[in-house]
Amino acid sequence: METVILAVVIALVVLGALGGLIVGSRRRKPLPPPPPAAPDITAPPAEPHVGDEAETPRDEPRRTIEEVDLPGGSAPVAVEEPPVIEAPEIEIPEPTAGRLVRLRARLSRSQNALGKGLLTLLSREHLDDETWEEIEDTLLTADVGVQPTQELVERLRERVKVLGTRTPQELRGLLRDELLGLVGTDFDRTVKTEPEDRKPGIVMVVGVNGTGKTTTTGKLARVLVADGRTVVLGAADTFRAAAADQLQTWGERVGAYTVRGPEAGDPASVAFDAVKEGKEMGVDVVLIDTAGRLHTKTGLMDELGKVKRVVEKHAPLDEVLLVLDATTGQNGLVQARVFAEVVDITGIVLTKLDGTAKGGIVVAVQRELGVPVKLVGLGEGADDLAPFEPEAFVDALIGD
Repeated sequence: METVILAVVIALVVLGALGGLIVGSRRRKPLPPPPPAAPDITAPPAEPHVGDEAETPRDEPRRTIEEVDLPGGSAPVAVEEPPVIEAPEIEIPEPTAGRLVRLRARLSRSQNALGKGLLTLLSREHLDDETWEEIEDTLLTADVGVQPTQELVERLRERVKVLGTRTPQELRGLLRDELLGLVGTDFDRTVKTEPEDRKPGIVMVVGVNGTGKTTTTGKLARVLVADGRTVVLGAADTFRAAAADQLQTWGERVGAYTVRGPEAGDPASVAFDAVKEGKEMGVDVVLIDTAGRLHTKTGLMDELGKVKRVVEKHAPLDEVLLVLDATTGQNGLVQARVFAEVVDITGIVLTKLDGTAKGGIVVAVQRELGVPVKLVGLGEGADDLAPFEPEAFVDALIGD
């Protein structure tokens, strides 16, 4: 009997433990969600195209760009137009007639030491040998040259002896006559730019570095334009980087066209093209600016001769102007001799005659080359290049 009761108690305990396990597991497992309600069926959204927003387009009122208000405080963006490059204004050069006379005061300020020195010596009561030596030294110091100085002193001694008494006015007239004879009044100093049988006239400008050759070419263009000529410039100085730009600037100021080539290009080719362009345009004159050659460099001098030969395939040169710095004195004569051997110099341009130059260089270089001084530069101004006039030059030397 006791065994039955014990079996019943064990069975009840086992059943209670199983019931507790089942209830605990039910508490830990979530209940399944209720079945969803039936969804509303709508049309699928439209797929966006290129440039559309990635959302369903909505019907909204549309406004034009004129109706849209811009935010306050912001100015409209202005589109800048490219700047307009205006052509340089064409200048009207000063007339060349009598230009040296107008520049006489400037010339006399630096040159009349020669004339006044001679007048002072000649005014002495007794002209002994020592005084004549001083006169000779004065002329040599002024770069007149040995041979011209000896000739002038000899003539002065003879005329003073014949004259006897000497008033200041008589001495001035005597000295003026002798200096005019020394400078020369019988040279043809016209710059040849008008050949009779063709156009254009061709002028080549030569000289060493630093004499003002490119500037002189530009100023000569102004002289020709002032006299009513049309001009083409040839920038055959291809060795100096700024030479072509400098010459073109001079040309633009007076309306002259400039032919130029590549830097370090063939100068003869540029010169040839300049003459060709001048013929096609029908201008009166072609001015060719050559490189500033060092007269000691044979190769460069030979190339200058090549430029001359190439240009003459079009037509003969009408002028070959040698530009000399008047302040170099006797060294300028050495340069002149070398250039004369390479090209046939037809005229001299003396620059910087208003500085420390002595007026006697005019006599010396003419005597050396047998060609006249045709132009002189008397300053840095654009119109300070003047045709050489012997009377005005001598009057500036001896003063009033």
